[in-house]
Amino acid sequence: MASSTRVPATRITGLYGALLKAVSRRMLGQVPEGAAVMWHHPAVLKDSMSFGRKVDGWNRLDPALATYAAMASAATIGCGFCLDLHHFLGRGRGLDEAKVREVPRWRESAVFTPLERRVMEYAEAMSATPPAVTDELSAALLDELGAAALVELTARIGSLNASARGNVALGIRSQEFAASCGLAPLAVRSADGVVPA
Repeated sequence: MASSTRVPATRITGLYGALLKAVSRRMLGQVPEGAAVMWHHPAVLKDSMSFGRKVDGWNRLDPALATYAAMASAATIGCGFCLDLHHFLGRGRGLDEAKVREVPRWRESAVFTPLERRVMEYAEAMSATPPAVTDELSAALLDELGAAALVELTARIGSLNASARGNVALGIRSQEFAASCGLAPLAVRSADGVVPA
């Protein structure tokens, strides 16, 4: 297996490895190269996946808002794997494909509600280095979402940051999951990222 990652992929073996490969193929149609990179330390992979399943089980935040936040965060960090994966998973979650496609250029797009925009702004601000979340943005989201959903939003973005930054550092890139099932490509932000007048 030729690898484009900074840590070479390794062979996934054993009973847990067989299960991982079977579940990956059922969910994604293939085994992500990142799984073979992380297999160098199976405990890290298992614990990361376990936590990811727990995050997916949280339910105080609307699933569409959770996806838009994850994708906006991934776009800010530059994790093509995360963007592609959430684009692909959005279809299975019944999300509006036109909106999911527009997340990378949400500031330019007219398809999002004011709340969706604030959620993506929060995701970007939280994913910046250093974080750039303002009191005003937090207060607006607290009013609109409530405390539990805002805490969940924050935790989801934090979790995505850990995963996305790890993927970027290890050189784990998009595997075109969305393209393999016929989804239109993600929209691309214009050079200046400004909405046309």
